[in-house]
Amino acid sequence: MTAHATTAELDGEALERLTASIEADIDAGTYDGAVIMLARHGEVALHEAIGWTDREAERRARTDDVFRVLSLTKAFTNALILRAISRGELSTATRVVDVIPEFGGTDRFRRARKERITVGHLLTHRSGLPLTPTPVPYEQLGRLDLTLQAIYELEPVSEPGGPVNYSPALNHALMGEILRRLSGDGIPMRELMQRDLFEPLGMTSTALGAPRAWADRLVPLKARFTAAGWLTEHDVEVLNDVITEEAEMPWVGGVTTAEDVFRLAEMLRRGGECDGVRCIAPAVLDLATRNQTGAAPNELYGRLAVANGWEVLPAFIGLGFMLAGEGLAPAMYGTLTSPRTFGNYGAGSTIFWVDPERDLTLVILTAGVLSHAPNIMRFHRLSDMAVAAAL
Repeated sequence: MTAHATTAELDGEALERLTASIEADIDAGTYDGAVIMLARHGEVALHEAIGWTDREAERRARTDDVFRVLSLTKAFTNALILRAISRGELSTATRVVDVIPEFGGTDRFRRARKERITVGHLLTHRSGLPLTPTPVPYEQLGRLDLTLQAIYELEPVSEPGGPVNYSPALNHALMGEILRRLSGDGIPMRELMQRDLFEPLGMTSTALGAPRAWADRLVPLKARFTAAGWLTEHDVEVLNDVITEEAEMPWVGGVTTAEDVFRLAEMLRRGGECDGVRCIAPAVLDLATRNQTGAAPNELYGRLAVANGWEVLPAFIGLGFMLAGEGLAPAMYGTLTSPRTFGNYGAGSTIFWVDPERDLTLVILTAGVLSHAPNIMRFHRLSDMAVAAAL
């Protein structure tokens, strides 16, 4: 464990309790392993690998393990969209069809709703597009071009700007293509992310798609479901084969380390700048980390909350980022984080958040994917324990 609890204004005993809680989870078989980083004022107080990255193969966790981070990938796409807004290349009012004319589809009588969908709707999960993680079969999902062709023919199921319904795939597939077209040089999405985000921020172990050269560092996705919910074990584990080196899935196809996620989080914590690199304008990041969805619930997570007997909270979504908001019900960032705490997470396994009020950053990447309710309860507890360490 790396610990500088005194200078980072964190309680050393509280940090030990946090790691002990993760160790207890792993010993109980709830999940297999974790790499955790916790920092205050940008100073890392905890960076530890715990348990296994592959329990069956007896492969112990290491701090340089490369995880398939699932929907935490959306943070990479969010950051690049906010960068484009900062540079005046986009605004939240930009219509998707103005950048991707094909998005309107081939039937002119069904275009009306789609023509009103904006970048702001995509970022806030209010596009009205269907709720599906697989617009094409799994064997085609790594092909961004085929995924987009399918999306172009889909009809919205609700009014743009209406209900908040978390989009597992469609919104960020479209934002990826918007970024690609803005580049003007036909660059593949994985190269664009590398050039415009990963290299400038020094994220040397991050990629869109899983490089073959990193095979010995990649953490396999293995479901540790107590019961199948919205996603099945197959939906999770099939992504081991789908997320290849060639796959371009700017919503779920990223691979990275805890240290690289921390570098991204550090840029966000510092108002859009890291090591002299200005990625996002402070004014844009300020807007992105404010609640843009009001009191509206997240339709998908609201249904899951009802199924588990929990209070349904507002969605608390900024521009791409999920916010802590307020309330006492089970929540991914716990109840001790400040309301404007922001970040992203991946299905059943990964999370990062930045608490701007306490200047606190947490990254946890885990091996062994949990189902919805146990995952929320796990990260709720660990997030609260992280905040409780702040002096």
